[in-house]
Amino acid sequence: MADSDTAPESDERRRHRVRLARLEADMAYFQARLEIIGEPDSANQMAQRKAFKFLHRSIAERMLRAKQQYLQLV
Repeated sequence: MADSDTAPESDERRRHRVRLARLEADMAYFQARLEIIGEPDSANQMAQRKAFKFLHRSIAERMLRAKQQYLQLV
């Protein structure tokens, strides 16, 4: 019976680890895009940079919340 009690908790921790990994991949993507743009030369690049900064910040906040939830499961 002990295995059945820990299985749902283990599944939930696994889902949180996968969620964190996905968020980390998203963070890396937006960081790379920001590096590629560098200092914007055009209005389009300025808009892209602004959007990627917003998305990067948003993902960072989601990642912090996900880490806090994961720590509560451990």
